[in-house]
Amino acid sequence: MAAPPRTAEYTKLSGVEKTAILLVAIGDTYSTKLLSMMHEEEVLEVSKAMIQLGPVKAEIVEQLAHEFMLNVGEISGLAGGYETTQRLLATFLPPDRVAALMEDIQGPTGRTTWEKLGNVKESVLAAYLKNEYPQTVAVVISKIKPAQAAAVLNELPEAFASEVIMRMLRMESVQKDVLDGVERTLRSEFMSNLARTTRRDPYEHLATIFNSFDRKAEARFFGQLEERDKDAAGRIRTLMFTFDDLIKIVSPGIQLLVRSVQKDRIALALKGASKEMRDLFFENLSERAGKMLKDEIDALGAVKLREVDESRAEIVRVAKELAAGGKIEISQGAEEEVVY
Repeated sequence: MAAPPRTAEYTKLSGVEKTAILLVAIGDTYSTKLLSMMHEEEVLEVSKAMIQLGPVKAEIVEQLAHEFMLNVGEISGLAGGYETTQRLLATFLPPDRVAALMEDIQGPTGRTTWEKLGNVKESVLAAYLKNEYPQTVAVVISKIKPAQAAAVLNELPEAFASEVIMRMLRMESVQKDVLDGVERTLRSEFMSNLARTTRRDPYEHLATIFNSFDRKAEARFFGQLEERDKDAAGRIRTLMFTFDDLIKIVSPGIQLLVRSVQKDRIALALKGASKEMRDLFFENLSERAGKMLKDEIDALGAVKLREVDESRAEIVRVAKELAAGGKIEISQGAEEEVVY
């Protein structure tokens, strides 16, 4: 039989993707033997590809079969996924190792343990390292990027961090078996449990979702939630950041926000707004710019509520981005100590 022509879709497949398709295509018995011969990092990489595989066209499988010179037979299509990958791994690895691998797949990205550590929040890594020996921490700090290392050291207790720095100064080349041991410990005791310990707070997640609702949907869902769990509704409302919360922006942050948003969006957002909110914007504009904005608001006439909500949501989004970048500060409500 002549080899089928190569399609553009097939030529775009990476080697790892082709391996994943092949392993699903040949079935558990043969794929188990192949996986058991691979290095752990290779198993991890192929497993990730299998999970992301989804449906595969029969023509792709046929072209792959010819490329690997394997007689796959008549295939009408196949699909890979989380359960398929987990089932294959379970045929040659113990349950706890399969669980760790599957969690690792869904955890921080990166091929090696050290690359994965680069995607771990500094406070989380510091919380783990503060219970280790200073020499072990020195080895870890020496393997991650300088910016992350600085942030982690800053999170550690001062005396402990100082001891780690001294160990780093006296540290010579680390023997491979020592480095391998530290890496194994990180992988088994820290990385494998990271997915479970860093799950997002459901209240914060729902607050973000509620922020995206229009007024009618927000009122409807809050009404339903308050009937079932008033405390949960109150907690979500506290975590939400709305257009009215812009009043919490510490001066002169509102001036930067005004410069960062198109003036026509501000005019729409202030349509029907309270005097307090209007004053917030007008007080941070020059007299001339404030008059122009007022004229633009008056010239709008009747506008759709949906357009007002969209403009307000956009301004809130920009405010959050500026706050996340440290360019503006949003007061948390408590009065802070100041010096003169």
